[in-house]
Amino acid sequence: MSGTATNPDALSMDDPFTVPTSHWHALDDGRVQCDVCPRACRLREGQRGLCFVRGRVDDQIVLASYGRSSGFCVDPVEKKPLNHFLPGTPVLSFGTAGCNLACRFCQNWDISKSREIDTLSGSASPDALAVAAEKLECSAIAFTYNDPTIFFEYAADVADACAQRGIKSIAVSAGFMNAEPRAEFYRHVDAANIDLKAFTESFYKKVAFAQLGAVLDTLRYLRHETSVWLEITTLLIPGHNDSDAEIADMSTWIAENLGTDVPLHFSAFHPDFKMRDIPRTPPATLSRARRVALDHGLSYVYTGNVHDRDGGTTSCPTCREPVVARDWYEITDYRLTDTGHCRKCNTRLPGVYDGPAGDWGRKRRPVRLHAPTIRPGAHDRRGTKTMKGPQ
Repeated sequence: MSGTATNPDALSMDDPFTVPTSHWHALDDGRVQCDVCPRACRLREGQRGLCFVRGRVDDQIVLASYGRSSGFCVDPVEKKPLNHFLPGTPVLSFGTAGCNLACRFCQNWDISKSREIDTLSGSASPDALAVAAEKLECSAIAFTYNDPTIFFEYAADVADACAQRGIKSIAVSAGFMNAEPRAEFYRHVDAANIDLKAFTESFYKKVAFAQLGAVLDTLRYLRHETSVWLEITTLLIPGHNDSDAEIADMSTWIAENLGTDVPLHFSAFHPDFKMRDIPRTPPATLSRARRVALDHGLSYVYTGNVHDRDGGTTSCPTCREPVVARDWYEITDYRLTDTGHCRKCNTRLPGVYDGPAGDWGRKRRPVRLHAPTIRPGAHDRRGTKTMKGPQ
């Protein structure tokens, strides 16, 4: 048998899901450097980057997962989590394989660390996904489960196809992305939840194998240079990033650099991947972190992955009336107008609101899309191959 047939890591432009990309440059030593994220993988012919879905073929960097997915699911927008973006509505969510971080605690490691590109369970063209989202009556489509940074060309095309049908796009990302591709990608995105994994460079270096500074740059960029609605999530890991001092420092930085009205979510860790020896995050830790963040000036702080009515409630900043009460992902009381104003004092809450709250609740609906038909030789405006819709 040939090496190509037996090597799952082999890259080929004959693969219908492999497309050329533009953010790379050649080095003097014969290698080619990927410029999508600060990791700057320097590759020889046939090699893949750490993310595994970007690699070198024919002296260029290619994306090997355009149109491929780890699966599709409709779930609540609050699960992204986004609490100030079209509350209560359903979102069509999907991801691919791979990731450009290497977090030891990854909660989706079976997807983000997958090196089985050919066994991805779903596939769909951008147009097919837009049609599916519309038929499923979703308010938005979310690039999640793994990081859209590594498949941003596909995600951007999906976002454009959805926008033509009035469907918004959400990026759930670690924010570890270089400036030029970041600007290109987020021109297509309506909302983002950025995973701020900790607030020390040592944590990022030793546990996430990334850089805090690059993530902070993304947060500042999204807040001050785009119209993307922004929320932040921190997974609290006992003994690693959950001290009062670190949470206070992070909250102060957010307030001073992004503003007090950027929502912050604290979510609970469970033992997984390479950190199975760490206990689950106690609910009391999330409540404590929320109090610290509120005490340091943030207006909207939430707890996640636990039943906590106080931690899920949004209050009006003027009259303090609870305007959105939640139990986990389910809205139990809603006192905002269709435009996001408090019904008691008419204060406009920060966020994106368009009509009454949805009633999707906690439902999770897996979706199977039919595989697309590839049209050999067809390309879109960036040179990537296009695909027909579901059969």
